[in-house]
Amino acid sequence: MPRTKDANKPPATDESDSVGVARLIKKYPNRRLYDTKTSSYITLQEVKDIVVNGEPLKVIDAKTDEDLTRSIFLQIILEEEAGGLPLFSEIALANMIRFYGHSMQSLMGSYLENNIENFCNFQKHMAEQVQPLSPEAWTQMMTQPTQAAQTLMGNFAQQSSFLLVQMQEQMVKAMGLKK
Repeated sequence: MPRTKDANKPPATDESDSVGVARLIKKYPNRRLYDTKTSSYITLQEVKDIVVNGEPLKVIDAKTDEDLTRSIFLQIILEEEAGGLPLFSEIALANMIRFYGHSMQSLMGSYLENNIENFCNFQKHMAEQVQPLSPEAWTQMMTQPTQAAQTLMGNFAQQSSFLLVQMQEQMVKAMGLKK
């Protein structure tokens, strides 16, 4: 679907281009998404591209101003999971479902969020370290991990374990129990 201008909408302001301000996407009753920065309708794939590029965004209902960002992100995840290589196994999804309504739900959400953030930091650090490598050297490193790569993964696993221990300590403290 080509992007089209909405003649009824004003052009994007410089305010939406400011650093730190979330890009505003409006969802209309006809399920179309309108990007106020480009003054055009965009696809869900284009919303995904904005997210992948690290640009903050907010999706609101055009009539009610209700924040729809989470539901649009979930829709993107659903489409990604349905096609190609899924990120989550059925076991992982079932385990996540089991935490809804469970007393540990908020702790699990926080734990997952921190682990994903740590993994993104790990990935960024790794990319900075191997940027000068040729594609052949990169392939060799991934097929025959070096001690440095193993150490980096070990550090990530250690951080993950630390987060789990922190979560357990917070739970024990919140319940008023002694270690």
